[in-house]
Order: sequence, then C-alpha cells, then structure tokens
Amino acid sequence: MSVQTWTFLIVGLSFAVYIGLAIWSRARSTGEFYVAGGEINPIFNGMATAADWMSAASFISMAGIISFVGYDGSVYLMGWTGGYVLLALLLAPYLRKFGKFTVPDFVGDRYYSRVARIVAVLCALFVSFTYVAGQMRGVGIVFSRFLNVEINTGVVIGMLIVFFYAVLGGMKGITYTQVAQYCVLIFAYMVPAIFISIMITGNPIPQLGFGDTLNDGSGAYLLDVLDQLNRDFGFATFTGGSKSTIDVFFITAALMVGTAGLPHVIVRFYTVPKVSGARVSAFWALLFIAILYTTAPAVAAFARTNLLRTIPERAYADVPQWFARWEDTKLIRFTDKNGDGMITYSGNGAVNELDIDRDIMVLANPEIADLPSWIIALVAAGGLAAALSTAAGLLLVISTAFAHDLLKKSFYPDLSERRELGFARIAAGGAVILAGYFGVNPPDYVAATVAIAFGLAASSFFPAIILGIFSKRVNREGAVAGMITGLLFTTSYIVYFKFLFPETNNAAHWWFGISPEGIGTLGMIVNFVVSIAVSLFTPPPPRDVQEMVARIRLPG
Repeated sequence: MSVQTWTFLIVGLSFAVYIGLAIWSRARSTGEFYVAGGEINPIFNGMATAADWMSAASFISMAGIISFVGYDGSVYLMGWTGGYVLLALLLAPYLRKFGKFTVPDFVGDRYYSRVARIVAVLCALFVSFTYVAGQMRGVGIVFSRFLNVEINTGVVIGMLIVFFYAVLGGMKGITYTQVAQYCVLIFAYMVPAIFISIMITGNPIPQLGFGDTLNDGSGAYLLDVLDQLNRDFGFATFTGGSKSTIDVFFITAALMVGTAGLPHVIVRFYTVPKVSGARVSAFWALLFIAILYTTAPAVAAFARTNLLRTIPERAYADVPQWFARWEDTKLIRFTDKNGDGMITYSGNGAVNELDIDRDIMVLANPEIADLPSWIIALVAAGGLAAALSTAAGLLLVISTAFAHDLLKKSFYPDLSERRELGFARIAAGGAVILAGYFGVNPPDYVAATVAIAFGLAASSFFPAIILGIFSKRVNREGAVAGMITGLLFTTSYIVYFKFLFPETNNAAHWWFGISPEGIGTLGMIVNFVVSIAVSLFTPPPPRDVQEMVARIRLPG
C-alpha cells in the first residue's frame, strides 16, 4: 500500500480511538470537566501528563533543531527535562494539597484578591495561546505532507478534531485520550529510531547507536562522520556549540522554570485521588518522557547524516521521491542560483540553494532512510498525537480560566454548575478558533514558539507560585506587581526582537547576550525582585492566609 493509504488507515484508526474514548468518558459535571473528578490512577495520569507535555515541539521540532544546530539544541533537552524534576519536587504535591482546580484559583485564594486572580487568568490565557500556536502549526505540517493539503487546511482539520473531544469530554475525556495518544506517539517515535539505528550502526538501541561506530566496516564513529560531513558542506560541527554560555544558561533556566509554571501541566496533578498520587504521577511522567527525550539526539544525528549523504551535490532532476513530496508542501525549497541543475547545500548563505524547514526532519526521517510505508504513516500519526494531546490540554486551561476563574470566581459567584459547564464549552470552542488563527500565523517555528511560551510562564506564574507556597510574607500587592512586571518585561523584549525589529535579533544587539528564548529567566528575576520589594513595603497578608501557607507544607 502507498504511504497515503497507510496514513489514512493508521491516522483514521487512532482518531477513531480518541473520539471513542472522548464519548465514553465525556464530562457530566464541572469536576469531571476541569479535573476528571480527581479519580485518575497515577500511572495513567503519568502517561497523560507525558502526552500533555510532549507536544509537537518535543515530537516534531526538538530533534529537528538538534539536527541543524547540534550541541546548542541540548538546551531544550536539559531545560524541559530538568523542569519536570523541579515541578515534581517543588510544586506538584503542595499545589495538589491546596486543592484548587487551576493556577489562577490558587493565586486568587493564596493572595486573597480578585485582582490577583484576574491577572493570573490573563497570564494563563497569554501563555496558553502562545503555546497552542506551535501545536496547531505542527498539526498543519503533518496534514500538509501526508494528506496533500495546504498547511492552513491541515490546521483547520486539526481544529475540528480537537474541538470535538476537548469540548465534549473535558479533562476526563482528554485524560483517557492522552493515555492512548502517549502510546501512539512513543511507538511512532521509537520504531523508526530503532530501524534507522540498526541500518546505520547495527545497534538496535538508538541511545547507544548515537555513540557507536558505523556498520559499513570503516570503524568510524557516527558523530565523527557527522562532524566531518558538516565541515565539508560549510556548516558548524554537530558536537560543537556556537551559543554563548550565558545564553545557554538563560534558555535552559527559562525552559526549566517555564515547565514548572505551565498551567496545563500543573492542573494534571489535581486529577489524582490523593496528594501522594501527585508525586507518583510526576515520577511516572518523567519516566515516560525520558524514553523519548533520550532518543531525540540519536534521531537528530541519524536524520542529519542521512540528509547530508543523500541530497548535496546531486542533480535536481535525480532527487528521490521523498524530496519531491516535501517540496510540494513548500517546506523544502530549491533555488538554482547558478543554473547548473545541481543542488548546492552549504552553510555559506551566498551559495546555498536549499532551504529546509527544520520542523520536517523527524517526519521526513523515515522517508530519507527509505523505511517501509507503514512506518512513515505511523510517524505521521505520532506527530498528530503529540500536537493534539497538548493542544487539548491547553484549550481546557483556556476554557477553565474563562468559565471558572473569570466568570464564576471573579464576577458571577452564583453561576450554576450547569451554566458554568456551558460557558466552559463555549470558551473551548472560541479558543479552538483563535488557536487555529495562531496556527496559520505562528510567531516562529514550532519549538521556538513553544520556548517563548515557556519564557512567558517563567516570568509570570513561577515566582507567584513559589512565593505563594514558601513565603508567608509575600502579599497580594507584591504578587500582582511581580506578575504584571515580569510578563510585560518579557513580552516587550520578545516583541521587539521577534516582530518589531527582527533584523536586530542577534547576539550583537541582545541585552547581555540573552536571546528572546532565554529572556524569560531575566523576567522571572524581575518578578521575584518586584514581588518581594513591594511586599516588604506594604502590609503583610492576613493571619489566616499565613497559617494556610504554613499548613500546606506540613506532611500528611
């Protein structure tokens, strides 16, 4: 069967499972819609959390970045994985013990302020919409290649699917759907990685094949060969690094604390029956995440090696079929600058004739390696599972922030549960439409867009949550001032370099050499300083709030 037939079959079956689970587990109350009734088994919750967290950026874009920038791409591995350790140790058990549905709910009650709650809602919406843009873009890329439609059409198809099971099932439906999506995405990621590892190194374990010798009898190590290929074509070596130490540190830190402040991840720890289950869920999620994250560098190296061995210095008329198929999506572009009909792929922009979107590398990897059609289709299903699982979680955060935190908690406390659930579903529908717009007009490639979202979460939510748990002295004035200042500072920096003056988006113009992807760390520091300073010059929180803060840190 052809790749397209296999794609229709595998993607169609996976979607049928997702929609069937959404119908079977549809939410019938606000408790089920927001936190799945708090009845999810920690292992299942760990799988759902892993799927929620391993978005299109993890599945599609992370290995693509590493394949192009090599060592510098390790910031994503360190930041996102380290962030989960931070979340498990510092936040998950305490937030679960506090017992609120959402982060704005925690902020509103901890800082005894409707204004603080509204600011937290705005931060949640801002972060979630930035993050969901990357997911919808990933959906569009997958559909564009494997269903032969425009990327924008692919985004619309993804919108319709997410709308169905997110709006119908709420957190309960999303949780069981994400368990299935995790199984699909991890299988889809590992199968081609194992096949290609055997083909290139003879080692069936990709994590070990990454550092092994080639199986062509040369005895050369894969990474040495890849470094030489990069040098031959004028690119920086795969194992070298070009980013400054300070930028690596700030990006890694922003991704770490951004992970710990992401509202759609934090809410998952309310879906387990007990506080201890939150910590157990974090352990299982980290284990499930590690399977993919330890494989990503190997996938990146395999893809880059096969690409550099296949395409450069080849006649355009003789390109393999996979090249032509991806060229139709406009994610690969060949411009014959010298008119010789040969493809020149070079790190020298003046002579380079090939433009490759880094987001295609994982999806195109099985085709470049000439793997069977069913594996190519399986990767497409995995990419969709990764993007849709995170998009659903983010849309739920958006709908919850609007219906529960903004309407019920801030303006209409007498709102009935039935009407609140209705407003939540309406908000989810509106969010799907807006998310589709951002998917059609994303601010950057998938992983960079997601990195921006993590920076915004780091500069807005993280200090308010940490200080809310571990400091009895920080008050509502400090928290509100810190969140607003941190968010405005980080957003202004990103907008300036990414949108207003993109020609200055380089190390020569960045403050202290910190890129827009890493500025969230500095925004977080600004937030901490402002929150503590304002709190020291204003009255302390009420005694009952201080006692509550002390109580949630007590064991038991």
